[in-house]
Amino acid sequence: MTSAHAPNTAGRHDRHTSWAAQKPTARAAPTPPPSSATPATPAELAEPTADRTVPQVDDATSAAAGKLSEALEWVERARGALYSFHQLSGRADLILGEALDALREAGHPRLAAEVRRELHGRNVLDGRWTFQIVEEYDDLYYRPFVSTEERVRALLTDGQRHVYEARMKARERSGAGRDPWGPGA
Repeated sequence: MTSAHAPNTAGRHDRHTSWAAQKPTARAAPTPPPSSATPATPAELAEPTADRTVPQVDDATSAAAGKLSEALEWVERARGALYSFHQLSGRADLILGEALDALREAGHPRLAAEVRRELHGRNVLDGRWTFQIVEEYDDLYYRPFVSTEERVRALLTDGQRHVYEARMKARERSGAGRDPWGPGA
């Protein structure tokens, strides 16, 4: 889900209300394709032709759960950037070690020793190497975010992922005269 898509905001919950206190309401959902009378099974979800619109969930709830999932997607990207930082910094340290060897072999042992004392094995943050930063991010932020998003989906969308997008697909493909869940273009 991207923020470029404007969800239906009719009946949206007050943004200051705790998510735990919000319960799905019996508001009318968009008319789903005929095959979506019951929630999809895990096997059906593996099929690209499965209806994943979760018709019993109202639009505002679908949009809210979708927005939380979008936030998690950005957290995933941030985590990837953090792992890139970890690997890039580690690779730089390995290359620095090679540079120290090259300085020594080129006849500059004192300069190699000075650079080693100044840079080699240095913490990137006070008291920490990048692996410690990655672990702390995972433990303090990433894992709680993932489990919370999963819990919200379990409560609001029967655990289904990308319900907002599934509804968008069904609308757009139906509007273009295509089978919403059929194969092909």
